[in-house]
Amino acid sequence: MNEIIKKIEAEQLKENAPEFHVGDTVKVYAKIKEGNRERIQVFEGTVLKRQGGGARETFTVRKSSNGIGVEKTWPVHSPHVEKVEVIRRGKVRRAKLNYLRQRVGKAAKVKELVK
Repeated sequence: MNEIIKKIEAEQLKENAPEFHVGDTVKVYAKIKEGNRERIQVFEGTVLKRQGGGARETFTVRKSSNGIGVEKTWPVHSPHVEKVEVIRRGKVRRAKLNYLRQRVGKAAKVKELVK
């Protein structure tokens, strides 16, 4: 039974999965279905975490909208995620940036990774 599930999940993986890390500032292009038409909505923010693995891997992006923190979580291999565009690379030392939830304004910034 376990081999059957692994086979099904392997078929659902994207060949060109987006390459980004925790702390990066990204633009997520998500397909939104409204009635009978589809459009693409852009959500720009900082990647707080990536969790899981394989077909079940998800990532959470946080942004501040009108002074209110907004977080959204998407599956990495979802067909609703058109693409993930990296705007800035972030320099962080941990895998989950939950401490950013208590910070507002400039304190919620992540240093940029310079190579």
